[in-house]
Amino acid sequence: MQIEPTEKLYTYEDYLKIDDDNRYELIGGRLIMVPSPKSIHQIINTELVATLRDYVRKNKLGRVITAPLDVFLSEKEKPQPDILFISKDRLDIITENNIQGAPDLVVEILSPSTGKYDKVEKSKMYYRHGVKEYWIVDPVYKVIEIFVSGEKNWILFQSYDEEDTLTSPLLNGLEIQLKDIFE
Repeated sequence: MQIEPTEKLYTYEDYLKIDDDNRYELIGGRLIMVPSPKSIHQIINTELVATLRDYVRKNKLGRVITAPLDVFLSEKEKPQPDILFISKDRLDIITENNIQGAPDLVVEILSPSTGKYDKVEKSKMYYRHGVKEYWIVDPVYKVIEIFVSGEKNWILFQSYDEEDTLTSPLLNGLEIQLKDIFE
C-alpha cells in the first residue's frame, strides 16, 4: 500500500476523477494506492468467499461481495474490503456504483503492504461507521481474529488457527474448518 506523497486530503469526488488503472482506497482523506494481491491472498479470499456465500445463500441471510467494490462511508472514507457481508434487511445499501454505508461484516486479508492499515486505520474506520463484525485474516500465521463491536471499541471474540473451526457471532450456525481455507 503506498500513500501519495502530497499532504492533500481527498474527497470521494476527487477520487472519482482519477483517470488511471490503479486501485485506490480513501482512508481519512488520504489516497492510498493498493497493489495487486499475492497468490496466497487470492486463494484464501476465494475459499472464504465460496464458504461464506454458500452459507449465506443456503440460509437466505443476505449477500456476500468481494473486492474491488467501493464502500462509501463518508466523503473522505472509501475502502474496498476484501470480503463483505450485508444482511438481507439492509440490501438497499447496495447500489449500482458502490455500497452506501457500513457492511454488517468486513473481512480483510493481511499482506505486507496493507497489514498496518487493516489492523489500525481501517479497523478504527470500520468501527466508527458501525460495522458489526470484523475479521482479520493473517495468511502467514494462518490465523483469523474475529472482532465484534463493543461499547467504545472492538472486542476480540476469538482467535482461530488452521486447526480450529471458526464460528461467527453474527452468522449464527456458521462453521468453517480453517484447514480447508489455509491448505
